[in-house]
Amino acid sequence: MASALSPPRVPKPKCALPSHYHESYLEKKGPRDQNYKKFWAGLQGLTLYFYNSNRDSQHVEKLDLGAFVKFTDEGPRGSSSDPGIYFNLVLRNQEIKFKVDSLESREMWKGFILTVVELRVPYNLTLLPGHLYMMAEVLAKEEVRRTLEMPSCFLKVSRLEAQLLLERYPECGNLLLRPSGDGANGVSVTTRQTLNGTPVVRHYKVKREGPKYVIDVEEPFSCASLQAVVDYFVLQTNKTLVPFLLDEDYEKVLGYVDADKENGESVWVAPSVPAVPCPDPASRACGPKPSPPAPIMPVPSQDKLPPLPNPDENYVIPIDDAPAADYVNGDVVSPGWPGVPKPKKCLPAPKVQAKPSKPPITPKPEPKGLISGLAKKLAISSGQALFPRTGLASVTAELEEKLQRRRAWEHPAGLTGDQQASLGAGHVSQVDLSSQN
Repeated sequence: MASALSPPRVPKPKCALPSHYHESYLEKKGPRDQNYKKFWAGLQGLTLYFYNSNRDSQHVEKLDLGAFVKFTDEGPRGSSSDPGIYFNLVLRNQEIKFKVDSLESREMWKGFILTVVELRVPYNLTLLPGHLYMMAEVLAKEEVRRTLEMPSCFLKVSRLEAQLLLERYPECGNLLLRPSGDGANGVSVTTRQTLNGTPVVRHYKVKREGPKYVIDVEEPFSCASLQAVVDYFVLQTNKTLVPFLLDEDYEKVLGYVDADKENGESVWVAPSVPAVPCPDPASRACGPKPSPPAPIMPVPSQDKLPPLPNPDENYVIPIDDAPAADYVNGDVVSPGWPGVPKPKKCLPAPKVQAKPSKPPITPKPEPKGLISGLAKKLAISSGQALFPRTGLASVTAELEEKLQRRRAWEHPAGLTGDQQASLGAGHVSQVDLSSQN
């Protein structure tokens, strides 16, 4: 059975290896390391890069040689199991220990580092003529590189900001380059030293004349680059002035390692993160200050809601009842009162599982004559139950009054309430029919 043909593999493009002035294996031990660790090291400019192997293009560590102070050698260990050669690189803020395989390798590393740091070929080392020629070539390359590169102590700050930086971070150096305040192409040099406990701040002007920089002092001195200007101040003061190098151990951009979807290689990604509101709501930078909450005022006792009705009492509380009219004749309605308008159609109200009962009625004076209390109560209840059901809006007030008096006269008080209600309902229906006829 024939197998499916797989597409040919495309070789991954190899990254070009970085170029260095000098490179070889070097064992390093930092201040926090317990043992020596072997790296492939390369020198480029004023930086010493460390790689895991000589085939890697991305360094894992680097060391800035701008804070170089001196070299120190260690004596032989005198052990056959450890024939290595040791020497130390002393910087302003730390000391790094190195181990190489031979004395020649140690002298080569010291010679190339001194060449780029001091910009001169160190003829006092134990080196061959070919090694010295290689260092002379490195010196020429480094001089060209520095003419095209700003020194690390150059910062775009004003005179006042330069003074504050030197005052706030004295451990980072005491010499700083900054743009000239007159707006020309020149630069200025700001230094800060301490004399008997008193800070002494000085400013020097460096003019640009063609491709050269001229230091404006009593005896003007011409330099080919800004780095040469820095070196002049350092050498003329016996290295008392140290170039300012702000320690930036913390990154300012958030990034992470991710795999490339096309070739699968690991790449460094620095996404653009949108502005996130600060967790502190009281901060002014997070947005407008929220308004304070409104004070809670205590509710007076008379404004409190009435207590809920007792569920045992089977009645319905009327909602939005209009107040009863205060008429002089009580139950007698004025003859000129217009007809009762038909109620407008509304949405059905939720059914209440309770028997309807009489709404509360204020006591009214009984009419003189034959109407007793019981007959009046019966007439009101039957009238209220009759009109909503039959919808007889044409019954006038005079007919209603005659009907009430007739019921009270025809039915004695000895009958029971149920009999009086049934008998009264029959008479009302007869009277209504007669009135319609």
